[in-house]
Order: sequence, then C-alpha cells, then structure tokens
Amino acid sequence: MPEGRTKTGTEHRVPLTQQRIATVEPLTALRSRCVFEGQKRHQPLSNMSMLMLLRRMQTDNVTVHGFRSTFRDWTSEEANVPREIAEMSLGHKVGDDVERAYARSDILEKRRQLMVSWCNFVSQDVKGVCHN
Repeated sequence: MPEGRTKTGTEHRVPLTQQRIATVEPLTALRSRCVFEGQKRHQPLSNMSMLMLLRRMQTDNVTVHGFRSTFRDWTSEEANVPREIAEMSLGHKVGDDVERAYARSDILEKRRQLMVSWCNFVSQDVKGVCHN
C-alpha cells in the first residue's frame, strides 16, 4: 500500500498467498486501480460498504475491524508469532524511532509464511488449501 494511504505514512507491502493471488489475477483484465472497486469505476468501496453488508446479513456479533483483531489474537494465542511480525503484518509501527532506524527490513518472507498459516486457519474446513 502506498505511503500516502497508510496511517504510519510509510509504504506497507502485503504478502499474498497463492489463493489470494488467484482471487486477484482475474481482476487485472478489468484494469482497475482498486481490488475492491465501488459503484464508480476506479474508485474503491466506500468505508460503509462492509458495514452495510453486515447489516443486510443481520449480524450482531461481527464487525469489520473484528477480523483484524481476531488475526492479532490468533498470532499471539495460537500461532505463537513474535509481536513485531504480528504488528508489522497489520501495518503498525514497531518500536521507537531508534529501534526502527536499525530495523530496516519489513520481514516480508516471515510475514508471507504467517499469511499462509492464517489462510489455513481461516480455511479450516478446506484442509491444505493455502500455500506459498
């Protein structure tokens, strides 16, 4: 994600599993600037789109932000992932200014492995579906 679109003001690279790539690849034919295009061409879904979908589904115990929170809980409680990898996967800044000055890597490969594990976790009914 470009630095201008993140809360941290820095670029955030997102490692994709093969399943996510297979989902996104057909969209290249549309030549859209957005993965999830809204009603207007080349414009993203509005911030209310998912909320409205959840309302139409009549779900009371699900939130859009809850999925990110679930990921964070899973990384520490189930996957035993180091804090910095989990936080960087969410696009959060890790450490103070001095620590970040020395830690220049975005640990993309470790985050890629984490995304494969997360994909397998959320796809438990379809075993072995996620891989690099």
